[in-house]
Amino acid sequence: MSAETAIKLDLPEHALSYSIEIQQSVSQYLKQLSDKERIAYGIAKEHLGTSFNIIKSIGYTTWKKTI
Repeated sequence: MSAETAIKLDLPEHALSYSIEIQQSVSQYLKQLSDKERIAYGIAKEHLGTSFNIIKSIGYTTWKKTI
């Protein structure tokens, strides 16, 4: 496993307040990320902390339109 794929892709803490359907959707989104996107996700989550909102992120909203 490369260093990029070793980045934890768990849901942000506040995502636990989302409905099960949204949690599953976010989980599907995270599983399909490329290595570079995984790195960016990890950085965003770390740097923005609780202000990071995955369901409002450009990547998630764009992906959601394609499914």
